Amino acid sequence: MLIEHGKGGEPVHRVVVDPEVPREVADLLRHNGPLLSRFRTGRVPRGDGGSRVPGALAGVLGGFTALAPAGLAVLGAPVMVVLPVLATLIALSLLILAVVYIARKPSPVDSVERVLYRHSREWQGRFLVLEDFDHVARRLLGRVQRAIDFIVKSRINALGMLDSVRNSVMLPAEEWEIARLLTKLSALRARHRNLTRGGRSPEVAAAMAPLERALAATEAAVTARVEALERYAGHVAAAERAFLAQGQIEILRTHLPEYEQLVAEAGASTFSLPEIGYLSDDADMLQRALRESVRSAHEAFRHLDG
Repeated sequence: MLIEHGKGGEPVHRVVVDPEVPREVADLLRHNGPLLSRFRTGRVPRGDGGSRVPGALAGVLGGFTALAPAGLAVLGAPVMVVLPVLATLIALSLLILAVVYIARKPSPVDSVERVLYRHSREWQGRFLVLEDFDHVARRLLGRVQRAIDFIVKSRINALGMLDSVRNSVMLPAEEWEIARLLTKLSALRARHRNLTRGGRSPEVAAAMAPLERALAATEAAVTARVEALERYAGHVAAAERAFLAQGQIEILRTHLPEYEQLVAEAGASTFSLPEIGYLSDDADMLQRALRESVRSAHEAFRHLDG
């Protein structure tokens, strides 16, 4: 699975994004989980507000530059004195503006951060980060993402032996739906724990019992969806093994004449030539196994697709 590791080796899952979010935005969100988590805590990137400082400073310096010569003229200063003072003030203003601009100019990282922040505000509620899941939910989400990643990255999927088009649509939708349910479960479990933190009377326990059963039933249903994904991935893995083995056997078959010639030249009568011929039988068996594995994967997909 595409995971990173946080402090203490805790797995940090990739951000889960609603399939309806535009692809470019979704990719940006998925690859910036830590930043999105910090935004949740109230962090705001440096915005464009800093750009108003040079403008205000330019106004002040510009006004001073315009008024200074007038003041000198009022005081009776000659033109030969006013012009150098004016030139000096203009040069000083330009120098200060240049320094402020360079100091306030955003770095590329800051630019990405601001773009990400704007997208996180625009698409709020359409993506889920690590903090949206409790420990149990994170484990289930990890299983979902491992299964999906294996299916999508498999060679038989890339070769079109699976329904790669439907995989590209259905699997992200399934990941989103399971993740969405897991966040709701996480929130309800947290609320449940808070209600019972100070202990509970028999009456409260009786009232909460149906709610606990509802939580358990929902978790079981979500787990069943995760297991269905894992079964699909398991069939894909079997087909992948058969595909790899078939390729290896085919390579061996191309070299079969060399082995037969070597045995004939050496007069190795104790070696039975038909044993080499079993390679063909093995190849046929693996071909049947591959077809069966792919068929099973398709059946598992249809079951998953509901």
